[in-house]
Amino acid sequence: MTTSGVSLQGYRPGAIGRVTELHGRYYHRHWGFGLYFETKVAAEMAAFFGRFDASRDGFWVALLEDEIVGSVTLDGGDAKSPGARLRWFILAEKAAGRGVGTLLLEAAMDFCRRAGFGQVHLWTFAGLDAARHLYEKFGFTLTQEHEDHQWGELVLEQKFEWRPRGRGKAK
Repeated sequence: MTTSGVSLQGYRPGAIGRVTELHGRYYHRHWGFGLYFETKVAAEMAAFFGRFDASRDGFWVALLEDEIVGSVTLDGGDAKSPGARLRWFILAEKAAGRGVGTLLLEAAMDFCRRAGFGQVHLWTFAGLDAARHLYEKFGFTLTQEHEDHQWGELVLEQKFEWRPRGRGKAK
């Protein structure tokens, strides 16, 4: 898949570090998150890849001139809830406005449909308006909101859920 000179690829060496870096830099610059948040991203990504199963999990990076400028993950092994969990959706600032976010979410949601997931959820927080717009464009709806410190700072945490049309039960 390509758009505006950007292509998608699965895992490649350095991807875990680069995706962690994108999160650390973005959330520090815009939200003041620090060491706690960055280590949480790194540790959870390492655990995810330690149990990665291509039949239920997906990971995509967006490349611009061989540089990772975005990512999204589909965690189908999240035992805490039914269905799958969308995680680590991030774009470098230079990728914004190029359709890269749409390309990444299309890959993840196509994977969900092929894998037969009857539900997908994600956790985010209020104020990430561009990401929320994309989630809603892909059919996610806000189902929960509450204040929480799990990101390392107090935020209004939000849960969004997606179900394919005509499906009642989650895989």
